[in-house]
Amino acid sequence: MPNINKINDAWIASGQKVADLDAKISAALLDDKFDKKAFASLKDDRDTEVERRDSLKEQLDVERKAQEIANMKPENIRPLNDNEEEIKNKFVKDFKDMIRHDPRMNALTSSETEDGAAGLTIPSDIQTTIHTLVRQYASLEQYVNVEKVSTNKGSRVYEKWSSVTPLVNLDDESAAIGDNDDPKLAIVKYAITRFAGISTATNSLLKDTVDNIIEWLSQWIAKKVVVTRNSKIIKVMNKTPKKPTLANFDDIKHMANTAVDPAIRATSIFLTNTSGFDILTKVKDVEGRYLMQPSVTNPEVYMIGGKQVVEIADRWLPDVGTKEAPAHPLYFGDLKQAVTLFDRENMSLYTTDVGGGAFESDTTKIRVIDRFDVQPTDTEAFVAGSFTAIADQQAATPAASK
Repeated sequence: MPNINKINDAWIASGQKVADLDAKISAALLDDKFDKKAFASLKDDRDTEVERRDSLKEQLDVERKAQEIANMKPENIRPLNDNEEEIKNKFVKDFKDMIRHDPRMNALTSSETEDGAAGLTIPSDIQTTIHTLVRQYASLEQYVNVEKVSTNKGSRVYEKWSSVTPLVNLDDESAAIGDNDDPKLAIVKYAITRFAGISTATNSLLKDTVDNIIEWLSQWIAKKVVVTRNSKIIKVMNKTPKKPTLANFDDIKHMANTAVDPAIRATSIFLTNTSGFDILTKVKDVEGRYLMQPSVTNPEVYMIGGKQVVEIADRWLPDVGTKEAPAHPLYFGDLKQAVTLFDRENMSLYTTDVGGGAFESDTTKIRVIDRFDVQPTDTEAFVAGSFTAIADQQAATPAASK
């Protein structure tokens, strides 16, 4: 626990340093005696501190997870059963054999990958471990709708929200009755795409234990999956309707009250990056109370007007705008209604100790392939706002209130 407290304090202090450096950058841009070198140095210091702050947050999450596991009751710890242990051990054995170019592997795995190359499909129990780790790496996937699919292409039909008009008043008893405005249906098509990455492993990895190999693969694949899926989810998120730049307390309240349909608002959340989150934590209303308040049931969860504020690290959810004039994103709505990730659930591995420089460095190159697609489903269920600074709420003057 002391270690967690120290990391938490360092994370908060680092966040304050980032805010201070951002303020200095803004002042430098407004200075008539603009110094290019000094400005570049400020930006380098800010970017370095952002990296440190985000790394501290990731380590804080790791420490909290370790503490949570350490405090688990013995009856809640479920070891793998015999069948799952056998699957895990067989997977690692096949993985080692693939690296050693065992001819048996060509017959076993040549049909697993779509490009005809030999590969090793990751079994479901290993994928469960990877998916659990994914949730520890600030994954946006947990906030969108995820549908498991068994085909590479397909379509889904969604009923779009439309304006319902009243029934027509028929003054003439003999008048013809017209058609109602029936529900409007939209077809969303998905096409599973392969996303791949390559990592380098020393050949001594083969001498390691089964558990260590599983842990190494899981950690590496989980990070690659988060980066890949987050980027595709953000791309779809940015297709949602844009709102004017937010500048003050009331702008945020207005967006929450009017940006989405009231039926969607009930399940909506705010979502921003760490830089934006840091600014929002300091905004106060007219009575000096902070805009964001910790949840009564969970002090680590922050709320705005009863709606959860989700923080994603800058590296996963970058600022928007231009490099010269960046702005922090602030999304609002129900991502599960707005975005669907179609998951093929067919991860595979392929290794080589010859290509990609592996032969020269006496290493093994490991390629992981993930198969999924992300599509917008209801673009009116989520909106994208942005801000550079949020002013505190000001008291209305007597003249303004008349």
